[in-house]
Amino acid sequence: MTTILLFAALGLLAVLFLIVLTATAYQRSELRPNYEAIGLGAATNFFDTLGIGSFAPTTAYLKLRKLVPDSYMPAVLNAGHALPTLVQALVFIHLIYIDPLLLLGCIAAAVNGALIGTQLATKVATRHVQWMVGLAMLIAAALYAATNLDLLPAGGDAFALGGAKFAVAVMAHLVLGMLMSFGIGLYAPSLVILSLLGLSPTAAFPVMMGACAFLMPISGMGFVRSRRIDLKVVIGLAIGGVPAVMLAAYVVKQLPLAALRWGVVSVALYTALLLLRSAAKSRRVARVPASPN
Repeated sequence: MTTILLFAALGLLAVLFLIVLTATAYQRSELRPNYEAIGLGAATNFFDTLGIGSFAPTTAYLKLRKLVPDSYMPAVLNAGHALPTLVQALVFIHLIYIDPLLLLGCIAAAVNGALIGTQLATKVATRHVQWMVGLAMLIAAALYAATNLDLLPAGGDAFALGGAKFAVAVMAHLVLGMLMSFGIGLYAPSLVILSLLGLSPTAAFPVMMGACAFLMPISGMGFVRSRRIDLKVVIGLAIGGVPAVMLAAYVVKQLPLAALRWGVVSVALYTALLLLRSAAKSRRVARVPASPN
């Protein structure tokens, strides 16, 4: 019953998000997708489904190709990957059992965190966004490296958490939902936290993807209406991403990903340095006093 209700809620959310996205894009004459973003969405969401993550490589590509201003990054990431992530959640919630109470608790917490974070992310100065996304890239690089070096917790064999562990998991996803609004991906830190609490890594996948599948369209609707977003890129990411998720989940299923993770580490570090340098420059400019008239 829980699965059916979640599927119904995700389907309704997908329809609402599509209506808001297409209506807003039509009003702004941005319905035609960015064709480069279609390829980017296909590549990043394909590997995201296999466990690589989409935020770090997407941020790196957008920054290196200068497809959008730095301040647009959180909005483009959350709105552009919303529909592909929703499809991922449908697949993994169907395939893997997880305690319904834990799943619902983490999803609700992450959504509430994202609602708070979205209000902040659309208002803060560009240099603050650059700092946040730059630090997010450093964290992502560290997590990718730790995964390849087998330094992350292996996790337990539980498919449910109770008592204090349940409370910690829920509160952690409230914070992670807030951070998602600034471009800090939820998958890797969620997996680490749940594994430390003794949850099976397999059971963590529906939690991670379910939380993102709800919070990204909800926060994405707020981002879509903001002015710091490129809807052509968002639509391109979605068009490329949805079929790529299906291909990865049902056809390819698994690839040797260690070498690719090292590549992402290198690109993430380079992009982080670019973003942090831009933020530092913006801060210095802001401190320069205006010349007297």
